[in-house]
Amino acid sequence: MSGAARDGQLCRALIEACGDLQRLGLTHGTSGNVSIRRDADSFFVSPTGLPYDSLEPPDIPLMRFDGRWYGRRRPSSEWRFHRDILAARPEAGAIVHAHPRYATALACTGRGIAAFHYMVAVAGGADIRCAPYHTFGTQLLSDAALAALEDRRACLLAHHGIIALGVDVNAALRLAAQVEDLAAQYAAALAIGGVTLLDAAEMAQVVEKFRTYGRQDAEDADLEHAGDRPPAL
Repeated sequence: MSGAARDGQLCRALIEACGDLQRLGLTHGTSGNVSIRRDADSFFVSPTGLPYDSLEPPDIPLMRFDGRWYGRRRPSSEWRFHRDILAARPEAGAIVHAHPRYATALACTGRGIAAFHYMVAVAGGADIRCAPYHTFGTQLLSDAALAALEDRRACLLAHHGIIALGVDVNAALRLAAQVEDLAAQYAAALAIGGVTLLDAAEMAQVVEKFRTYGRQDAEDADLEHAGDRPPAL
């Protein structure tokens, strides 16, 4: 595949992901943004202020890690944390930022998502942190997000929203949706009251199990593969 063809493919994937943010109920209007790594020195990021359903591949700006950008549309106002996270986390191929209802509600109280459910470990640790508030688009916000994402694949942003990382944009979207689902469950549990948390030892065990969670090649000493076809009755 030529470089131009691959760039077009990445831009189309980014546009589809922007639409998915709305279809999944993770954001509304033009809020939220998406980035996809292009190579070691650059990434595509959604443009600022344009309706997602109007986007075409030429509308997607290309940014370099030194802050230079190319294209006919200006990059998202949140380009700094996209740049800084992709630079600091080479395993991340894409970033999703959104303002989903429940995760944002928790973030507006300064809460992250504590170890109320083992699935919190899907983001890479025993909890999902909430970064302190800073004005959107600033370097202070980017620095705070990086700290909250240390050893994690997702975080909340106080009075703002969420960030989720993935090896590709589909993985980042799935994680963002999972974080929002966890936030809804946690908010409901807090409303009922008396929430108990899993202890550090259990969460450490769960985090370890998540290293192979969902993989077809995961090992299980109690399972034996007896063949691809079941025996006849």
